[in-house]
Amino acid sequence: MGLVPAQEHSGERNPQKRISKEGDEMLRRLLVSSAHYILGPFGPDSDLRRYGEKIASRGGKNAKKRAVVAVARKLSVLLHRLWVTGEAYEPLHNARSTGTLGEEVA
Repeated sequence: MGLVPAQEHSGERNPQKRISKEGDEMLRRLLVSSAHYILGPFGPDSDLRRYGEKIASRGGKNAKKRAVVAVARKLSVLLHRLWVTGEAYEPLHNARSTGTLGEEVA
């Protein structure tokens, strides 16, 4: 889907570049706009939101953009997993398993 950073192999260096943008452009747009909603002010509390907020809280110049792409990629993996297994979506699946359901994300 093009949400994985491209690699540039040059001698001993191996820097990460921007996302590769390979694959379906419309699907990538839908995933990124969904990630914007999840991280926005009206997004419900979920594991995806907590994950994105954790990445965005690291700070830096492009922290919010990096968090949006990371949530979009995680959303695509989650949707594929749910589609293959036929499981029901649980927004706070990881919070229930670790016992952090009532805690706020710092």
